[in-house]
Amino acid sequence: MEPQRSPLLEVRGNIQLKRPPVKAPSRLPLPGTRFKRGPDQMEDALEPEKKRTRGLDTVTKIATSRPRAPALTTVPQTQGQTTAPKVPKKTGPRCSTAIATVLKNQKPGPAAPAQKPGAAAPVLGGRKPTKRPAWDLKGQLCDLNAELKCCRERTQTLDQENQQLQDQLREAQQQAKSLGAECRTLEEELARAQAQAEQGQQELGNLRARVLELEEQLGTQQGLVQELQKEQLGLQEERRGLAARLEEQERRLQASEAALSGSQAEVASLRQEATTQAALLVEQGERLHGLEMERRRLHNQLQELKGNIRVFCRVRPVLPGEPTPPPGFLLFPSGPGGPSDPPTRLSLSRSDERRGTLSGAPAPPTRHDFSFDRVFPPGSGQDEVFEEIAMLVQSALDGYPVCIFAYGQTGSGKTFTMEGGPGGDPQVEGLIPRALRHLFSVAQELGSQGWTYSFVASYVEIYNETVRDLLATGTRKGQGGECEIRRAGPGSEELTVTNARYVPVSCEKEVEALLHLAHQNRAVARTAQNERSSRSHSVFQLQISGEHAGRGLQCGAPLSLVDLAGSERLDPGLTLGPGERERLRETQAINSSLSTLGLVIMALSNKESHVPYRNSKLTYLLQNSLGGSAKMLMFVNISPLEENVSESLNSLRFASKVQLPPSPGPVRTPGWL
Repeated sequence: MEPQRSPLLEVRGNIQLKRPPVKAPSRLPLPGTRFKRGPDQMEDALEPEKKRTRGLDTVTKIATSRPRAPALTTVPQTQGQTTAPKVPKKTGPRCSTAIATVLKNQKPGPAAPAQKPGAAAPVLGGRKPTKRPAWDLKGQLCDLNAELKCCRERTQTLDQENQQLQDQLREAQQQAKSLGAECRTLEEELARAQAQAEQGQQELGNLRARVLELEEQLGTQQGLVQELQKEQLGLQEERRGLAARLEEQERRLQASEAALSGSQAEVASLRQEATTQAALLVEQGERLHGLEMERRRLHNQLQELKGNIRVFCRVRPVLPGEPTPPPGFLLFPSGPGGPSDPPTRLSLSRSDERRGTLSGAPAPPTRHDFSFDRVFPPGSGQDEVFEEIAMLVQSALDGYPVCIFAYGQTGSGKTFTMEGGPGGDPQVEGLIPRALRHLFSVAQELGSQGWTYSFVASYVEIYNETVRDLLATGTRKGQGGECEIRRAGPGSEELTVTNARYVPVSCEKEVEALLHLAHQNRAVARTAQNERSSRSHSVFQLQISGEHAGRGLQCGAPLSLVDLAGSERLDPGLTLGPGERERLRETQAINSSLSTLGLVIMALSNKESHVPYRNSKLTYLLQNSLGGSAKMLMFVNISPLEENVSESLNSLRFASKVQLPPSPGPVRTPGWL
């Protein structure tokens, strides 16, 4: 493929179109050379040679019976034989025909014809030999002997010439091979020359057509000759300007080529540097992966040192219209480090009017002290609460099951803690939207290290030991009896809820839509403590699946966020009407499941061999999020009002039983698949 011509060179070529074309020197044979004859002319030139060698048909047959050689060089002249003309270098069938013709015509010279028996011997000096008489038998015998001797000498000469011809034939065959290769080369050159000639003819035809058109215009516009001459002068001046500009552009092109060479050298240097950087990047990736694995190990070890079962206490603020608690009712003593340390203790005072002193004065209030992993006073915001559990949510992304409960009486702020307040204010968002926003953000950051994560959400409620799907829509809405807790498959430890919706989520808006739908479907009722009370346990579960395709690693773990129903006790002396019996059954089912939850947590804390998961639908559903390497956190929510002190004490005592002191133990591995 010919390289493309520069546009500047095409401009110069267009300016010089009127110059007469210079013919390229032809490589074809020229007149006067030894290759000017064709195969037919060579046969005509060698015709006398045929006449002299008609007596050598045997040698000719031997030569022609062999394969034709593709080429032949000049055969050296021998005695009694003429020199064959040199064959021109041609290709195709005509070249092979010429070579065969030369071989056919290359024969030794004619020998003296043998005299017939009885013929007179030749006479020296050009005289005609006389015929011997019939009675001169001896003379005839002498003539025959002389003729036989001549024939033998001629036969010996022919044998020598035959051997020489065979040697020459072999040399000719070798030369024919080399000539065949040269013929193919010449054929290719001829094809290129023909293509160039055709292109030249086409250009010449275009130029001729242009000349004819100009001649016609010249014939019809004789009156414009002077103006055209002036225009020609201007064009010539413009041509000189263009030529100058062309030279300038050529100089710029040379400078650009020099700059391009420098740029190419710089590119080569940059490529080498990029290769070095790529190798360094791979090394840094390996190091980063090792650090990420070490971070996960240390993070899990830190969470286990804090305790796999932790309890936080949160006191809600006093709402408008509620009475202000008396001073000293709730106290939050400072930690060991002083006021700067987060509070971990809570002191609740209770006065009993039924008790009194001997003097008749009321007895002093009784103070109850509790200690937890963290205590949040009424002024703590949602962001402060989530900041404390963000590291625990991170463990779910690392492959460890995490379960967070909100426990307490009705109206203590459980739903506010888990889901947030109404109106969509970001400041009052609950743990569920904040946890998922945190997971999405961290998963996106880990994507730069090769990790890809997928999230599937489900939201169910357990009402009177019946599982209902809070994400059901249309005709499926309200058909909670059809949902059952089953194993995902034979031999599988994963639990699933039949007929429940499992929705893949990837952004915060999708989670907000699910929370809004679940809030509408949840079972609520009016109680003595709250105008709108949740009468069921709501369980939001997020199944997290992570994969590192480059290293063949996979991890998966569930994140369970549970808003438990109100933990009010029953008043045995209360007279119930027909409308309150349903509330009574609800309360009995709620207290039974909460009692089972306490038994399960105590069994896990004491590392008992049997854990009563199946005693309640709640614990059975959360089985994989409670035992083993799972991390569990319970929020005990209490009311700041003095009128709820009895229920607050019951909640605090229940949480104290669940809490365990953190103790170092073996580091557990995440749920790698």
